[in-house]
Amino acid sequence: MAWDEIEAALDAQGSALLPGLLAADECRAIAALYAQPDEEAALFRSRVVMERHGYGRGEYRYFAYPLPPRIAELRAALYAALVPIANRWHAALGLATRFPAEHAEFLRRCHAAGQTRPTPLLLQYGAGDYNCLHQDLYGEQVFPLQIAVLLSEPGRDFEGGEFVLTEQRPRMQSRAEVAPLRQGDALVFAVNQRPVSGTRGIYRVAMRHGVSRLRAGRRHTLGLIFHDAA
Repeated sequence: MAWDEIEAALDAQGSALLPGLLAADECRAIAALYAQPDEEAALFRSRVVMERHGYGRGEYRYFAYPLPPRIAELRAALYAALVPIANRWHAALGLATRFPAEHAEFLRRCHAAGQTRPTPLLLQYGAGDYNCLHQDLYGEQVFPLQIAVLLSEPGRDFEGGEFVLTEQRPRMQSRAEVAPLRQGDALVFAVNQRPVSGTRGIYRVAMRHGVSRLRAGRRHTLGLIFHDAA
């Protein structure tokens, strides 16, 4: 991956495409995990029906520890690639927190703060489903970047269901952006805020993300959040 280009895109717009992160067969294999029956679901720690909580429509399942090996590998490797950007962003924003080079060390920090529940998840949407704009904040320990990997193929497996990002700029109207993803593509994006250069220096922009309404079919996504949950 051209990480210098990814870093430039993150600085410019708060998100960046990682094309072809997973092969089609990997996508299908991971998506198929969602259908594991509840009575055999040691793979997952919980299932959330969005409509019950006002999150939208659709559902998702959080993985339990130990994570499936491929997902654990991706989480650790992508964290290591993103941690220099995360530390630079925190420095630009005047935040004291710095993140260790290894993900395992950051998880120890999360667990010491009472954030012990794993956050990687699989999301499933059907026709009419959507995900409201939100931020994935699970405690005081927050890594400022996260990743979504599209496991289904637009135009074949589903219609609609675009990944949407918004940013709330100070004293300005919100800006929205739709990220065009194909099967196996990943999007790395800001969890809650990012630094932006203005005429008076650096200021903070708050970001949210969601998924527009699915018109047909079924859509699966893998979410990789690097901090654990309280």
